[in-house]
Amino acid sequence: MLLKTISVKIKKNKGFEDLPLPSYMTPFSAGMDLFAAIKEDIIIKPGEIKLIPCGFVLELPTGYEAQIRPRSGLALKYGVTVLNAPGTVDADYRGEIKVILINHGKKDFIVKRGDRIAQMVVSKVIKANLIEVEELNQTERGEGGFGHTGL
Repeated sequence: MLLKTISVKIKKNKGFEDLPLPSYMTPFSAGMDLFAAIKEDIIIKPGEIKLIPCGFVLELPTGYEAQIRPRSGLALKYGVTVLNAPGTVDADYRGEIKVILINHGKKDFIVKRGDRIAQMVVSKVIKANLIEVEELNQTERGEGGFGHTGL
């Protein structure tokens, strides 16, 4: 089965031409792995937050976004995740893609040049037209939320 593809323009930043472009690791991967574009190792201590550059800029087509998401292996093995998951890259953003990592683990985590630190999923965006009303339709659930059906 062929998956739908779109063209996204990408430009590597100077000094990081040796790093790979974001890439899908398997034929059916939803996300492309992102690589740390750093000159020196970065240590993220337990509880610490660091902004890690990826060494490229994008030109997403209008009507699309890129979502920056954690890598499950980093989360499971080290407790390292993307703080604002998913982070959103809007179609009109032209700055460098960077990832906000947080170390929820118990040990220092070292990010090295070229490490796979997150993944990026390109998604279609649907704009909502909000219509202010006085009343909403009632449902059986109503205002129940935040675990109201049990754990």
